Amino acid sequence: MTSVIPSTQGPTSEHDLFSDYTLSNTEEVYAELRSLGTVVYLAKNDVYAITRYEAIRSANADPSIFSSKQVAFNQQMNEVLAGTSLAADPPEHSKLRSILTDNLSPRAMRSMKSTIYADADTLVKQLVERKHFDGMADLSVAFPVSVVLDLIGVQGEKRAKILPWGEAAFNLLGPMNQRAQDSFPLAGELFKWTHEEMKGEDLAEGSIGRAVWQAAERGEIAPESFGYLVHQILAAGMDTTIATIGNMIQLLADHPEQYAKLRENPSLISSALAETLRFRTPAPAFGRVTTQDIDVDGTVIPKGSQVALLYGSGNRDETKYENADAFDVTRNPVDHLSFGYGIHGCAGQGLAKLEIFGLMEAWLKYVERFTVEDVVPRLNNVSRPINSMTVRVL
Repeated sequence: MTSVIPSTQGPTSEHDLFSDYTLSNTEEVYAELRSLGTVVYLAKNDVYAITRYEAIRSANADPSIFSSKQVAFNQQMNEVLAGTSLAADPPEHSKLRSILTDNLSPRAMRSMKSTIYADADTLVKQLVERKHFDGMADLSVAFPVSVVLDLIGVQGEKRAKILPWGEAAFNLLGPMNQRAQDSFPLAGELFKWTHEEMKGEDLAEGSIGRAVWQAAERGEIAPESFGYLVHQILAAGMDTTIATIGNMIQLLADHPEQYAKLRENPSLISSALAETLRFRTPAPAFGRVTTQDIDVDGTVIPKGSQVALLYGSGNRDETKYENADAFDVTRNPVDHLSFGYGIHGCAGQGLAKLEIFGLMEAWLKYVERFTVEDVVPRLNNVSRPINSMTVRVL
């Protein structure tokens, strides 16, 4: 399935990053690409995939060469994302980003901690009393959706629509394959609401959404940035957290010896979360575009090329992590790539950690042993969601 293309372009592969096979076997495909080289050209996607940890981190650290103007793998979505911090480079990025970080600062998160932890404790206790439940719908989805929608200030009937809207938006970050085309109607509803219908007064007082609207009212950001930023938060603020909660529960069930270590030493929750994010990256590939010819470990990526930063591959890079294919809650890989790196590091990671820490603290409190069965994945171009799984508390 591989060959070498001429001159300085390096290895190539016939794998399609967004095929059903790759989405179902991401770690195996990424391992093959990683074995070929730091940069692999994928003809079916017309993409240069960067596979190794250090090269991915370096690319994220240099937006002047690896621009976020093409964070999606299709031009239509890149045009839609223009005006969001996700798809902006300096200096435009700084102003847009500051609106998010001001409202997701460690200080803001500290004020929310007691409420989030109390809600997590209540939910987990109720589920454990049932003895078996859907680990996705009842836990991994229910909790972050409630937290994030309250944070954004979404009220009324729109709350039920946000999750499918967000997953559709992730599909549209990939190429215009059938999955993306099928997601257009739902993603279009999200875009229409955030850009044409939503008003600041629709969002709860004191919420991040209301704060973004107020920033636009004060002239700190362009009026149209209100819709773009709320769109960005709603589309991306839940899916990866949902996937990570599900992954963590499944991995701990699949590795009972690791769960025993965690119960014995709950201070390992942070380390276990970092290892979950490293071991099973919730959004394993993101796009960039090169602004000039750039040599990466002997392979020249031409100016104007679409690049895929394979976070999921870098997180399994054997030259970075010893015994990289083992799940070890004591590893504490705080430098994993799942939150990105540099100016585009995930703005919502503090909230995600707070939610997951709260859930896991309650889980360790109420659950001595458990199993996970009937895990049903769902294919998405960019995220790696689990559709459903049965959790049984023993």
